Amino acid sequence: MNNFGRKKLVVIGNGMVGHHLLETLADQQQLSSFDITVFAEEPRLAYDRVHLSSYFSGSTADDLSLGCLDQYQQWGITVQLNEQVTGIDTEAQEIISASGAVTHYDKLILATGSYPFTPPISGKNDTNSLVYRTIEDLERIKSAATDSRVGAVIGGGLLGLEAAKALRDLGLETHVVEFAPRLMAIQLDEDGGNLLKEKITALGVQVHTGKNTQSIGPGEQHKYRLNFADNSALETDLILFSAGIRPRDELARSCGLAVGERGGIVIDSNCLTSDPNIYAIGECALWNGRIFGLVAPGYKMAKVTVAHLTNQNDQFIGADMSTKLKLLGVDVGSIGDAHGHSDGCINYRYLDEAAQSYRRIVVSADKKRLLGAVLVGDNSRYDTLLQYALNGIELPAQPESLILPLAEGSAPTLGPGSLPDSATLCSCLNVTKGDIQAAIDAGAMSLTDVKNTTKASSGCGGCAALLKSVVDHELAQRGVEINKDLCEHFSYTRQDLYNLVRVENIHSFDELIHKHGNGLGCDICKPTVASILASCWNEHIQIPRHVHLQDTNDTFMANMQKNGTYSVVPRIAGGEITPAKLKVLAEVADKYQLYTKITGGQRIDLFGAQLHQLPLIWEELIAAGFETGHAYGKAVRTVKSCVGSTWCRYGQQDSVGKAIDIEHRYKGLRAPHKLKFAVSGCTRECAEAQSKDIGIIATENGWNLYVCGNGGMKPRHADLFATDLDDQTLIRYIDRILMFYIKTADRLQRTSTWLDNLEGGLSYLQKVVIDDSLGICQSLEQQIQDTIDTYQCEWKSTVENPELRKRFRTFVNDPGGDNRIVMIEERQQLRPA
Repeated sequence: MNNFGRKKLVVIGNGMVGHHLLETLADQQQLSSFDITVFAEEPRLAYDRVHLSSYFSGSTADDLSLGCLDQYQQWGITVQLNEQVTGIDTEAQEIISASGAVTHYDKLILATGSYPFTPPISGKNDTNSLVYRTIEDLERIKSAATDSRVGAVIGGGLLGLEAAKALRDLGLETHVVEFAPRLMAIQLDEDGGNLLKEKITALGVQVHTGKNTQSIGPGEQHKYRLNFADNSALETDLILFSAGIRPRDELARSCGLAVGERGGIVIDSNCLTSDPNIYAIGECALWNGRIFGLVAPGYKMAKVTVAHLTNQNDQFIGADMSTKLKLLGVDVGSIGDAHGHSDGCINYRYLDEAAQSYRRIVVSADKKRLLGAVLVGDNSRYDTLLQYALNGIELPAQPESLILPLAEGSAPTLGPGSLPDSATLCSCLNVTKGDIQAAIDAGAMSLTDVKNTTKASSGCGGCAALLKSVVDHELAQRGVEINKDLCEHFSYTRQDLYNLVRVENIHSFDELIHKHGNGLGCDICKPTVASILASCWNEHIQIPRHVHLQDTNDTFMANMQKNGTYSVVPRIAGGEITPAKLKVLAEVADKYQLYTKITGGQRIDLFGAQLHQLPLIWEELIAAGFETGHAYGKAVRTVKSCVGSTWCRYGQQDSVGKAIDIEHRYKGLRAPHKLKFAVSGCTRECAEAQSKDIGIIATENGWNLYVCGNGGMKPRHADLFATDLDDQTLIRYIDRILMFYIKTADRLQRTSTWLDNLEGGLSYLQKVVIDDSLGICQSLEQQIQDTIDTYQCEWKSTVENPELRKRFRTFVNDPGGDNRIVMIEERQQLRPA
């Protein structure tokens, strides 16, 4: 005890589980009962290891961070960063750290996690033995990749495939070497593993299963040579080991705590070790002979430990190890007894080779209980199957109906009302349907309120759709109307309004609100209707009946900056530009003293133009062959490209030419949100097509089409939609996808969120677009052709129309500019003061 009568609590380890324990103490207002010291051997506080791979697609260490020092200080917690604990004296109840400091404890929590296992391969020590575990590991991988062309991952499990994605994102020719006869041998059966291998190979990652790496030596063409037991070999420049994990139990061993024969600190159902004052949680802990290598069981252990520390009743009785993943863009799901080892169990399998989708369920001998499942290629049925398995819900009379395709094209689902109160909705945070009900009864009246109260869907996010359906159901059960109206002026959704505009041939906001709305409109409905009208009829947004509907950027066809000036972004299709046009951009920027920057979409942005200057700048750009780049609109923005087969020795197709054709085809297309495309000339993916709304990657046989990815605040990997398409089929599919998105998406909904919320998900979209299951494809193609046929450069139309041009004045009564705008020089350019 300290002088204030508080127990001295020491936590060794500040990973996700250790941090969650502290969060749980804070949420339960128990921090004041303890004097807490945390030891972390890494140089930073806890971060999200579940989404570690996003570090290679733009996320920073700060983005991944789960806590901050200010928060810990507010909680009254002492944190020792970069300080390894080297010993525990259980009799004196003291820990010794690397600096020699001795810290007393009343209660000690070991949250030391695990370490990456590297197999004892001859010659391994002659490499830099890269592993995939911490942010520092990722920095080492990045550094090693700078002078590498080929990378190999040893290990084809979950983490191995995440590591393979990292190498591919770094532009390396990527290989996965797996000792087992299939990928993800723990989670998948033979058929599932084989299909996963086939799909990943199609994405450009070469997979070598059944390979026993005997030794590593110097290579002839590359730095290293992996020598296999079957006398085959593989040369590579970089080797990344991801062959599983081992519990960090060395401290427990050194102080005499009980450990398992194969490692792990033995704990009971209270998470207590063999010492009554020491707990162990997370991947270092061994319960009932098992190590749990997922974050959700660790979170449950943390909650049980807090309960025991604070004299509450809770126990750890194991955890569900089901997983729902997207590996290299491929859906993978595994539930319960995925391999069918249960006595007397019955298996049902469904394989769709055309759609590259595999589903298997394992049911009890009486066909009443779901024991396990495997999904590869389509996870749309995962949530339903998981609830059957977790809650012992009786199966339908024909269990195979859960995995067989239905005539209407949608997967069978369990309604929220069918789930028992004990049903676990969020496995990461162990949130049940009952917890959701309690939060709503306590005053949570929206999905956001429920998330803030319960923390549901704040882990991996895989439960988001199920959570929303349960919240909506529970609110409706309590008489709370789930209002989906666009706003108070229209009792319709965006999709309803789109259909009204199309069917009734409505061409103005005034006509629409007169027929189907009320009032004068607002900042929600006016821009939404403006977007719908532009998508349907493609009329100039500056004409009198449309201009008052536009938001700030569309109103003046340029992006307003923080000092009231505007940026000008001309279209540079595919990122290709001639020296003559570059010279014009330089001359315009110099003439009007515009700050100049190359954008991430391979265009050039000119900042600092005042309103009255915009038509003057546009005229000079148009004269040189430029046109609007629509950077100001919710429209098709850019089609990024690599140099492709024209220049690159790895290129399979002319990616620049394809990008230019596509950008010119879809330029000016208005949508619920901005649209970004990319075309890569090979699977090295230099154009980052898999992070775009529409991504295209060249193959030897044509083009692979990816859909509904995005970067930004919440990055999403695009889904593989179709492979080896010819030019005509590629364009036809893109036409249909874009118009179906424009027709059905919500207001300001990115394609990524649209697909995540689309009932039936990717497989449903494929049926609509490829199979024409709704019979609307001809209509969609005609609608987009109408947009193409009516395209006009909005800048050019404006500067040529004296009435439209009159609007572009900084002051109504003065043709000049605003001399109050102050700029300063920095790095030889002007920027806002």
